[in-house]
Amino acid sequence: MTPPPGFEQLLRDLAPQVLTAVCRRFGDFALCEDAVQEALLSAAVKWPEQGLPDNPRSWLITAAARRRIDIERSESARRQREHTAAGLAVPQPEFAPAEDDTLTLLMLCCHPELGKPSQLALTLRAVGGLTTAEIGRALLVPEKTVSQRINRAKKRLSGARFRMPPPGERAERMTAVLQVLYLIFTEGHTASSGTAVNRVELTAEAIRLTRQLHTQVPDDGEVAGLLALMLLSDARRPARTRPDGAAVPLAEQDRTLWDAAVIAEGLDLIGKTLVTAQLGPYQLEAAIAAVHDEAARAEDTDWPQILALYDLLLALAPSPVAALNRIVPVAMVHGAREGLRQLDEIAGLDEHHRVDVVRAHLLDLAGEPGQARVYYRSAARKTLSVPERRYLESRAAKRKSP
Repeated sequence: MTPPPGFEQLLRDLAPQVLTAVCRRFGDFALCEDAVQEALLSAAVKWPEQGLPDNPRSWLITAAARRRIDIERSESARRQREHTAAGLAVPQPEFAPAEDDTLTLLMLCCHPELGKPSQLALTLRAVGGLTTAEIGRALLVPEKTVSQRINRAKKRLSGARFRMPPPGERAERMTAVLQVLYLIFTEGHTASSGTAVNRVELTAEAIRLTRQLHTQVPDDGEVAGLLALMLLSDARRPARTRPDGAAVPLAEQDRTLWDAAVIAEGLDLIGKTLVTAQLGPYQLEAAIAAVHDEAARAEDTDWPQILALYDLLLALAPSPVAALNRIVPVAMVHGAREGLRQLDEIAGLDEHHRVDVVRAHLLDLAGEPGQARVYYRSAARKTLSVPERRYLESRAAKRKSP
């Protein structure tokens, strides 16, 4: 039987709500997550045949609670047989709290004891509601690998209570949450490997989760900045590929294809945030994206303003990647030779293909197409992204040999 319209998205939206309700009732994240996954699986089988229940959320909470009690009974039986299990009762769904605990769930999934790969997988599973197969396809790793990462993460969190971390840990944990959301978006926006320039399922999920987080902490400038950055970047997606799937660099994109409504939302968000919140790295990155999006043509780009924003970003949060991203604005303001000089001073990215891409671009600007060809080819060999490799090879082919 064909599933009801919007069936998969409904389950995805309800999954974190059900998980938070069951965690609040029983505690122990790992066991509750197992119970919720089984409830979702049961719904996936029954709902297409029986139709949607009147209250899908309550149905799932009841099913997950029963499964969680079964788990508890099974464990208790090994110790005290039926004595302990007899006292358990299924919680009534109408008593399940309805408040949004997305932030609590995100902070639990980004526990400092977990590595970044595990944080990513667990966040997409528990908060995003994605299956292990969907996560594997999104991250381009085998489903078995995703399952192993999630299982290891849940073992690490065994016995962890569903509650906000102590006040002294919250700032650090929020930083981890934003990093994970940004990593999810970045991997979707500019796929590091595979045959696609971007993977919409990841960018859409990152934006959805960041929107939820923004509703919970609307005064947090960095959350607002991250959401604005995602919107302003994702608005360009329709122009980032040609019909054959080839990548289109920012300077060559048809800007009439950019999503004006999404740009307007991002501009409004970052405009308000910059004047009300303490300045942070995500706000500065969003401001840089805003300057790009406000230019009707590539030649209208306000490069001095972008360079000034990068200078602020490096002063606030120095990193090799930010330093590399600053090089093109340097070249656009002070000339390609100055850009090349400063590029040679960046450490920590020697094997990254983006260094060769930037060097090739600056050599083009400096009137050295032969040398540019060498570095376009080098970058093409290093990247794992098929569309980017094709683009770089085409750039190299159009340059004369040295």
